[in-house]
Amino acid sequence: MSKAFQNPKGTRDFYPEEMLRRRYIVEQWRAASVRHGFEEIDGPTFEHASLYTVKSGEGILSELFSFSREGGDDLYALRPEFTPTLARMYAQKAASLPKPVRWFCVPSFFRAEKPQRGRLREFFQWNCDVIGEGGFGEDAEVVGVLVGAMDEMGVGGRVRAHINNRAAMASLVNAMGVGADAVDSAFVLLDRREKLDDEALEAMAFEFGINDFGFLQFLKRPRRGGNPSVEIAVESTPEAAASEATAYARTLDEVAGALRNAGVGDRCVSDPDVVRGLAYYTGTVFEVLAEGERAVAGGGRYDNLIELFGGPPTPACGFGMGDVVLGNLLEDHGLFPSGNDLRDAIDRVVKSVSLRPEVFVVSGGEEHDPLVGPLMARLRRGVESESYRERGADAKPWDADRYDTSAGGVPPMHVRTTSKTTRNLKKLLQEAEKLGAKTAAIVHGPDKVQLKDLGARTDVGDFAIDSQTSNALGDVAYVGGAIAGR
Repeated sequence: MSKAFQNPKGTRDFYPEEMLRRRYIVEQWRAASVRHGFEEIDGPTFEHASLYTVKSGEGILSELFSFSREGGDDLYALRPEFTPTLARMYAQKAASLPKPVRWFCVPSFFRAEKPQRGRLREFFQWNCDVIGEGGFGEDAEVVGVLVGAMDEMGVGGRVRAHINNRAAMASLVNAMGVGADAVDSAFVLLDRREKLDDEALEAMAFEFGINDFGFLQFLKRPRRGGNPSVEIAVESTPEAAASEATAYARTLDEVAGALRNAGVGDRCVSDPDVVRGLAYYTGTVFEVLAEGERAVAGGGRYDNLIELFGGPPTPACGFGMGDVVLGNLLEDHGLFPSGNDLRDAIDRVVKSVSLRPEVFVVSGGEEHDPLVGPLMARLRRGVESESYRERGADAKPWDADRYDTSAGGVPPMHVRTTSKTTRNLKKLLQEAEKLGAKTAAIVHGPDKVQLKDLGARTDVGDFAIDSQTSNALGDVAYVGGAIAGR
């Protein structure tokens, strides 16, 4: 066949089977987003090229597929990412939008770069962002939806979210003698520690004009080998930077605490070498890493970007996950269904998602706030049936009995909570009804969660949540699921 009639290099043709595989990934992404309270958006396939140069500089133009109208001066570009579009969209309506907003999208993107494993010129990417709130809790919320999708597709035990904080790391690097104008170069070196030996790192540092002994020693600390250590990083800092090292460790402890409160702390690890390559990140950053693959997903906090696009100062945090690397990961581990299994799997995923919240969780008192996040995480995760768990490694994520209620299973649910500071229960329940939630779960302590049927306006009963039992939250999840399924 003539080269002119072949698909362009770095693109894919989607015949029926490939289209089903694509849809399997996309529907899993969509289901995880909805269950975590995110709402779907989209934007144009192309934008003014200046939208990307404002964020990334003129150098980005060489990485874009760009074009202009005949006889016109406007330069357009096919979107290489969604964050600039997201920032523009939010900035345009910032005054009328609620705070925060939780948005997700699954568009196609285009990058004019050399194709390689895990990276093509056209691909699909899942994006989730929380805009309008700026705490570690929101950072953990974003990581939570990512972890939820990984669990549902069966790769949760094969990947971990590696977490760092760029602001705290920048302060530490400064204290080790690296000037503010060289911090980004220092981050490049940290990002490449696992791929380069000490000699190559030192040579690259000298090329960047970085010759500070303290930072060079920090670069040469023992490699993580898959097990990063904040303790080793802190011990490797020079004495002059001791106070900044302590502050850095304290910041990562706070982030880890927020992740535990969100019910995903066991899926995450603090990693001093994860800094992300984009300078617009301002705080928490993270990557989901799997052995043998580039980062499966990555993101972080970007508190200055909305303002850059004409909006008010607005905190934001989000991530992106491409379908190419994820598809490779699923394929390599035998986690891509095929044939009728694939059709059935897609059908079950689509039918499992309720656009109306099935459960709205609130705390019955400030002292019970730490119980809300883990409860929500468990409800969103569901409870796998006894028969499914007994099969162990032979069980597949798409097996029909995974959440079989007759065998003790509970399907994952769409769960929301409030972003308001009010403790007025009547107002919180009104918010739940406005969202169309079917059930309210009011946490009064580990021994009491009150369930209300919002449609019938009746109490269902009180249930315990003992986190020490193997079926923690099982009763609450089962009853909530039964009500939501009416």
